[in-house]
Amino acid sequence: MTGVVGRDAIEAAVARLDRAAAEHVPCAPVADLIGPSDIDAAYAVQSALTALRVARGARIVGRKIGLTSPAVQRQVGVDQPDFGVLFDDMHYASGTTVPFGRLLQPRAEAEIAFVLAADIVDPAPAAVRAAVGSAVAAIEVVDSRVADWRISITDTVADNASSGVFVLGDRHLTLDEFTPADVSMRMLRNGVAASTGTGRACLGDPLAALAWLARTALDFEDPLRAGDIVLSGALGPLVPIEPGDVIQAEVGPLGPVTATFEKEG
Repeated sequence: MTGVVGRDAIEAAVARLDRAAAEHVPCAPVADLIGPSDIDAAYAVQSALTALRVARGARIVGRKIGLTSPAVQRQVGVDQPDFGVLFDDMHYASGTTVPFGRLLQPRAEAEIAFVLAADIVDPAPAAVRAAVGSAVAAIEVVDSRVADWRISITDTVADNASSGVFVLGDRHLTLDEFTPADVSMRMLRNGVAASTGTGRACLGDPLAALAWLARTALDFEDPLRAGDIVLSGALGPLVPIEPGDVIQAEVGPLGPVTATFEKEG
């Protein structure tokens, strides 16, 4: 249910964000259509946009948790986590070149990605932990179809949690081999230190973020499934990206991950 927000407003928000993505031109916030605080309406917009992408041939490969770091919440101006959908064409391997032209207002964050080995139908911490097959270092590139990142929580939720692309490292570890909350993260932009943090910056523990998503997904009757990739949330502040940038992150024992961005022209 979407409270007082009508179907016409939701459809108008869907059309605005879809057009911004297709025309590659940032748009006005959609909070003027669905309000700044109606989370149900915002997820209704996200769901409709997801259905459009799937109908056009995209394949869902997992979820992302956003706004888990207090530093990122302050940067973006919101005060609670959200989630979005990962599609197959958003995934890049470490060291490959990401086309800058597919992005609008990109910012990078380093995090831990979990790869699930089982469905999560019980959000209890032990069950969530048991469902994780492995973890891998990740760079998520968040992006916004909303001009100048002038977003409320409903804007970012509607806009698929401000998703862009994501890059995964090469080293997979099980949860018996490391403790996510204890990792240290260091991210460089063109060889210069740009962001640092720890696993505890992500809702106190990336596994707590995963449990939050598992509960929320069950509330939406769309549980996390075996094989899903889950980006668990930023371990430190966001870093703006320009054409030609090289972003490198080291995420504790998960090791390095590198995202190289194409020079325009």
